[in-house]
Amino acid sequence: MSGKTNLSELIKGMTPQHIPGAYVFATVKDISTIDRADTICEFKEKEGTTVVIERGKADELHLQYDYIAAWITLTIHSSLDAVGLTAAFATALAKHNISCNVIAGYYHDHIFVDSKDVDKALSVLKQLSQSQA
Repeated sequence: MSGKTNLSELIKGMTPQHIPGAYVFATVKDISTIDRADTICEFKEKEGTTVVIERGKADELHLQYDYIAAWITLTIHSSLDAVGLTAAFATALAKHNISCNVIAGYYHDHIFVDSKDVDKALSVLKQLSQSQA
């Protein structure tokens, strides 16, 4: 399944969906200390492994974090080699002073925004999508 690559189709059909919950980014030196069933994703860096995990689970594990995020999934199946989608939604969000942390999965793009900005972010993304209609 290769996904869509046409930027206009991707924006028009991105259909942002808020995944309920509060999520945090934390870093650990030893990933074996965390049950991988609990992580949303992880990324190995030379300084440690960054994990995205539910806030409650991070608190249980006494992980340190500074940023509490809301999770938005773009439900369209975007190709990993599609050009411009991330730039388009990141630019739209930036115009409204909303930071975003993006994780590309095989099927979908996932956007983590500050939890206080989730409603505004959903509105901006829906407006962007409707602008391609």
